Amino acid sequence: MSESSGAGTDGATRVFVDHRELLFAIVYNMLGSVADTEDVLQETWLSWSRRTHRSPLDGIDNPRAYLVRIAVNHALARRAAITRRRETYVGPWLPDPVLDEPAADDSADERTLRAESVSLAMLVVLESLTPLERAVFVLNEVFGYPHTEIAKVIDRSPAAVRQLAHRAREHVHARRPLYRAHPRVRRQATERFVAAALGGDIAALMEILAPDVTVWTDGGGKARSAGLRPVHGRDKAARLFAGYARRRGTDLDISYRRVNGDDSAVIFMGESPYAVMVMDLTPDGEQVSDVYIVTNPEKLTHVRRNNEETPAEEGERA
Repeated sequence: MSESSGAGTDGATRVFVDHRELLFAIVYNMLGSVADTEDVLQETWLSWSRRTHRSPLDGIDNPRAYLVRIAVNHALARRAAITRRRETYVGPWLPDPVLDEPAADDSADERTLRAESVSLAMLVVLESLTPLERAVFVLNEVFGYPHTEIAKVIDRSPAAVRQLAHRAREHVHARRPLYRAHPRVRRQATERFVAAALGGDIAALMEILAPDVTVWTDGGGKARSAGLRPVHGRDKAARLFAGYARRRGTDLDISYRRVNGDDSAVIFMGESPYAVMVMDLTPDGEQVSDVYIVTNPEKLTHVRRNNEETPAEEGERA
């Protein structure tokens, strides 16, 4: 390889590394799986490196747009495999929780990109969209891509993209409130709920749980305490948590951390992650409308103990 070719290859590598956080955020919001996102990024890197090895960056006017197009199309192809896995998944399926824990040496831009993930509750709603609708929604609503640019990414006409965006937006807004409680209110409600749930306080649970609350527990068939179906209604949910409180061990440690942009509870058993609990609140922030509990150990492999709690931020997520 000539010296100029080597320099070009190094430049192509730097371009990919510079955009990796953006690609991760887009693909994760499309798939809801950290492992699949990492696989798609590997596929994107291989496609990018093969292209740039032949003629490093020649003919690529906008490397960022080129990389996003490769990653989005690899993610769309990956959806078929994810759908097949879901058909045999044991119990409710929830997205992988992502803790908002940027490394100390991350730049401000990298921290911003890593935080650009919608809430876990919103990811559950996005699962009901078609793959193309979800791609358009993520690119347009979360990352602000105009319809004309999305059309080039997914190889559709701008008119088709506008139609996809309209359908996705209508569906999402029908299932998610446009107004959400202030982060401080969410933090306080989260702590009240966790104290009541893990303490088995039936009276407090009946007060904080909404009448039509739903509890989703994703154990993937690998956690004995995980139910095979969502639990609906305040009475059943309160009994569920009261029973869990009686059975749980005394060596569980609770840490309040931000998960997908929301204050949540991360529970450890020793140094190992045991569960991530994310609460979705009613618009006024007074009651818990949904509880998402991830106990599948395969979905918690990227969760690390951190002695410093992440402080609540003033921003909000979709």
